[in-house]
Parts: sequence; structure tokens; C-alpha cells
Amino acid sequence: MAIGGNALEAAKERAAAEWVRHQVDAGIDIVTNGEQFRIHFVQGFLEQINGIDWEQKTPMEIRDNRYTVDVPTVTGPVSRPRSVHLNEVRFSRKQTSRQLKFTLPGPMTICDTIADVHYNSRPDMAMAFADILNAEAQELVAAGVDVIQFDEPAFNVFMDDVREWGVAALHRAIEGLQCTTAVHICYGYGIDENLRWKNTLGDEWRQYEEIFPVLNDSRIDQISLECADSRVPHSLMGLLTKKELMVGVVAVTPDRVETPEETAAVIEAAMEFVDPERLIPSSNCGMAPVPYDIAVGKLQSIAAGAALVRDRL
Repeated sequence: MAIGGNALEAAKERAAAEWVRHQVDAGIDIVTNGEQFRIHFVQGFLEQINGIDWEQKTPMEIRDNRYTVDVPTVTGPVSRPRSVHLNEVRFSRKQTSRQLKFTLPGPMTICDTIADVHYNSRPDMAMAFADILNAEAQELVAAGVDVIQFDEPAFNVFMDDVREWGVAALHRAIEGLQCTTAVHICYGYGIDENLRWKNTLGDEWRQYEEIFPVLNDSRIDQISLECADSRVPHSLMGLLTKKELMVGVVAVTPDRVETPEETAAVIEAAMEFVDPERLIPSSNCGMAPVPYDIAVGKLQSIAAGAALVRDRL
């Protein structure tokens, strides 16, 4: 039976508090609320932004024609009437004294997830959303967020755009933020179209190679990338000499939990190219497609693998 209103908000709070506790119990140092307050990592933010017509659905080819979805349409100037996530951050901040990270959709990925009949220019629309994201992030940092992460899976698809305007949009989104900033880049999860695309990428996934140099020279503090159970050459991390790296050591797989030794092996492989003090073990991506108990186990394996490596060092 569907629930709504106050009952739904209470359920979201219980879920967020529970996932914060799971992370703390596992030994995770930088925690999130598990995005329990939103239904989708992009639309969960956009649903409270003015200038978007949710009834005017437009068929749109997502991630450079990987799949087609009917999406809402930008029909006028976008604006943020109020903070989208402030209340959930205030709630989440009360759940832990550990560093709190909050994720927002990146400007380029927003532009690749929503149709546009107003700006008629992805760079122009990205900058408009970057201004909105910056205003949102400023409020969240004031409420106690330590790390703001922008999720940009589109960075692995539109590499020329990353260089031409994608990083510039990120810079506008982080302007003046008094916190650690991060960008997350992955190859996509959760649907068959993403899995089929991965199968076309060959023995080595080298998309990161095209964008890492410009990211290394960017003002972003941390880069989050996919390394577990993937074909990404670890040597590509050597292109990011100026950044902290969140290295994915558990995959978004629904059927098994990596052992601590397996996660430690990914960490140690990354350490051939990344100084240990710049390396932050993490998941490849969010674990929405993963069953509850498997997700908890993966959190535990991240921390346990990191502990094994610390002992060896």
C-alpha cells in the first residue's frame, strides 16, 4: 500500500537514519544519508525547480543515444524558489558527528537527462543549472555538509564537451564553497542498456584518459571513479596527480559481497599509481540496484579492506 504525506516523510527519515548507522557501524569515515529522500539522483533535485514542465514529456536519447526515455521539458528560465534538500541535510547532520557528504546532479548530466525548448544550448542551460546548484550547495554547507559531490556520469560520454564547457560549469557550481568538492564519474548502472554498452567497450575502458588531464587541472578537490570489477586500466589514475581519488572497490552487483581481501587488492593496485594519503576507498557508484543485506555487506567490506591495507602499510 502506498503511503504519503507525513507518513512518507517519517519513513524517509527512518531509512536515512538507518543507513547512516549502517555506515558508522561498518567503519565508514565519510557518510551520506543514502539518498533516501529522493526517488532519482537527477529528478529528485529537478522536481522542485521552476521552469520545467513535467506534463510536457519529450522523447530524448540519453547518454549519446544509449537509450530513449520520455523526460520533462525545460520551457522557461530555470530558478530555485527555495532549497530543495535543506531539511533532509539538517536531519542527516543530527544523525552523526562524522563527516557528511551530500550528492547533487552535475550540470552536464542534468542537461543529458531533461529536454529543452527554452535555452536551445546545452552549455547555456548547464550554466543556468550550475548557478542553481551553487546556491543550493551554499545552503547545505552552511547546514553542516562537509563534502559536496556532483554526479556526472555524462562525463564518460561527451568528452569533448567536458573539455569545452563541462568543467567550466562545475567551476560555477562550486564557486565560493567552503567545503571539500568532488565529482563522481562512472559507466552507468541499473538497466540493461548500460550493461550492453559496457560490453561494447572492449578489453580496456579508457574513457577516463580523455578527461582526466582537464580534471587534474580543475578546481575540484576529489575525483570519484569506477575500478572494481571493471576494465579501467589502473594506470590512468596516474593522470590525476593533483587530486584526492575516491576509488571504487566494490561493484554495483546484486548477487555477491566482495571479501575484504578483494577490496584490499583493488586498493593496493591503485596505490601503484596513487599516493596512499590521496586515496579514499569507496563504492563504484550508488547501490540502489543492490539488495539491502548485500549493500550492508559491501559497506563492511570497503572498511575492512581499507583496514587490511592500513595494517600492511
